[in-house]
Amino acid sequence: MRRFIQGLAIAAFAALSFAQAGFAADGKVHRIAIQVDQNDPAIMNLALNNVTNIIEYYRNKGEDVDVDLVTYGPGLNMLREDTSPVKDRIKHLKDFAFPGKIQFSACNNTKQGMEKKEGHAISILPEATIVPSGVVRLMELQEQGWSYVRP
Repeated sequence: MRRFIQGLAIAAFAALSFAQAGFAADGKVHRIAIQVDQNDPAIMNLALNNVTNIIEYYRNKGEDVDVDLVTYGPGLNMLREDTSPVKDRIKHLKDFAFPGKIQFSACNNTKQGMEKKEGHAISILPEATIVPSGVVRLMELQEQGWSYVRP
C-alpha cells in the first residue's frame, strides 16, 4: 500500500508539472514596451540590459514574451546608423540572441525633424522598424495591455 501511495504521489506530481508546463506554453504572452528618449549610451545600455533580462527570465520559465523598444526624440540616436553607440549589440540581440522576440521602433516624426534640421537623409539600423510616432506607438501598446518601462 505504501508503494502504491508513493507511486500515486509521484504520478500526481508529474501530472502537475506537465500541467504547469502546458499552461506556460498555452498561457498569455507577456508583452512589454520599453521607452528610450535620451541620447545617453548608459540609458541605451540599461534598456538593452532590461530587454535581455526580461527575455531570459521568461525563456527560463518556458513562457513567451514580446518586447518593443521604442525610441523617439534624442533617443532615436540609438537606432541611427551613423550615431548609435549600441548598434553591434542591437544586431546581436535581434539576429542571434533573441530572433523574433524584439522589435526596435524608430519614431518617424523624430527622424523627419532630424533630417530637416541636419539637411540630409538619416539611415536607421536595418534591425529597426520605422513607426509614424514613437509616443503614439507607446500609447497604443499600452492600450492593448502591454506593460511599460522607462529605464
